Amino acid sequence: MTYCLGMLLDEGLILMADTRTNAGVDNFSMYKKLHLLADGPDRTIYACTAGNLSVSQTAISVLNDVPTMFRAAQLMGEAMQIATRQVSQALAGMNISVGASTLLGGRVGDGPPQLFLIYEAGNFIQCKPESPFFQIGETKYGRPILDRELRPSTPLAEALKFGFLSFDAAMASNLGVARPIDLMVMPSDRSRPILTRRIERRDPYFDALSEQWGEALREASTRIPNPPFMG
Repeated sequence: MTYCLGMLLDEGLILMADTRTNAGVDNFSMYKKLHLLADGPDRTIYACTAGNLSVSQTAISVLNDVPTMFRAAQLMGEAMQIATRQVSQALAGMNISVGASTLLGGRVGDGPPQLFLIYEAGNFIQCKPESPFFQIGETKYGRPILDRELRPSTPLAEALKFGFLSFDAAMASNLGVARPIDLMVMPSDRSRPILTRRIERRDPYFDALSEQWGEALREASTRIPNPPFMG
């Protein structure tokens, strides 16, 4: 399993992906899932992938020259369809899941950053302000903090903090999600550089965030009265 998160905000785009992959309950390894697909003077496109590695690796090789992010999402969806069909045929009868999904984010030309969620069937949806984030993979544990706190107006630094808390919750509840975490921050302001970083297994900031968040939750729970009907 894996966990990938994309957040599209007024100030820019954030993509985050863990690196844990497994071939069984006790067979875990590390694999990069945040990929730079296009990097040129007029375009920068990234993808986060979750699911069958054969499908995702086949699909991400198709984007070369696209006029818009929407067209990039269309091409990725078509590639996902083709790759799923090819891998399904190769693995027929082996009882191996070939499902895969992708978060595609970036910008082309003078447009702002955009974010798309591409399903294994090849269809896709675009991120809108009403719900400024997409998740793929092991999504349920890390969603509550995002639903409660993330808004389109959230500053990038604060949104990244919420992203870390989301990953911390997922890692606390599922061994299939783990550091290192790869991240990319693309500001809407083109004068600001794109930030890429890997949060390693031992990272001082993430370690402190996880510890302080746990303490804050414990303190908050003690301040809330017990149910009155419990006596």
